[in-house]
Amino acid sequence: MPFDIIRSPKLSELEANPLSINAEQVSDWLVDFLKAEITKRRGMNKVVLGLSGGVDSAVVAYLCARAFGPENTYAFRMPYKISSQESLDHAQLVIDDLGIQVRTIEITGMVDGYVGQYEDGISSQRLGNVCARSRMIVLFDQSAEVGGVPIGTGNKSERLFGYYTWHADDAPPINPLGDLFKSQVWEVARALGVPEVIIDKPATADLVKGQTDEGDFGISYAKADRILHYVVQGYGRDRLISMGFPEGDVDIVWKRVSGTHWKRKLPTVAMLSNTAINEYYLRPVDF
Repeated sequence: MPFDIIRSPKLSELEANPLSINAEQVSDWLVDFLKAEITKRRGMNKVVLGLSGGVDSAVVAYLCARAFGPENTYAFRMPYKISSQESLDHAQLVIDDLGIQVRTIEITGMVDGYVGQYEDGISSQRLGNVCARSRMIVLFDQSAEVGGVPIGTGNKSERLFGYYTWHADDAPPINPLGDLFKSQVWEVARALGVPEVIIDKPATADLVKGQTDEGDFGISYAKADRILHYVVQGYGRDRLISMGFPEGDVDIVWKRVSGTHWKRKLPTVAMLSNTAINEYYLRPVDF
């Protein structure tokens, strides 16, 4: 079972670090997962992904190259005019190492066709959402062009914090990293041989110079992930504080998780019958 794979087998290690994983074994299992979901279930052998230059998309590229071969892994760099050159360069390191298929499609014209004409004073947060949704338009269209399946790159920490654009970053139908906390993704990255410069750099959405994920959160991934580990197992705020987690850290995590639950659900349907999809209706395999 996946749970057994990603946990350390020794109880003492679990107590010392509940996020401990066997990164090599996780990598192998995720490759098998991709093969099962893409080839066995869908009868396809090509995948497409957005390659940002960050660690999450790099890990997905390495997994896909192992699962389907570099000839069937299509990476798309989709910079906006304020994207950093470093991000493009780091994406190139992955491309050169793996020999995967690549195409660079700049989204500036798409984004500015809307922003420049109608929303000149747009905030950086809204601009980021427009960029993310524009990238998904490109990714899904290119998946139709090459005959491949879009692969998501969001990790569990981001998903629990709601730190992504709704109906954009979470849109691809397959996501190999969705049950790995960010700190675990870094471990998998090292096991896969992702370039150290990508692993070691601060995580960022690359929208504003100097912006980082952890700066936006007000807490590091290392601290947040340990708290998140217990939150998703049902530990309440008071119990977490009694366990020794700083109250301020707990409140940051608690507020983000509870305030973004709506982003992790499909659209709420007004039920008029007992066959409303994803409300009452269940397929035989769901029982």
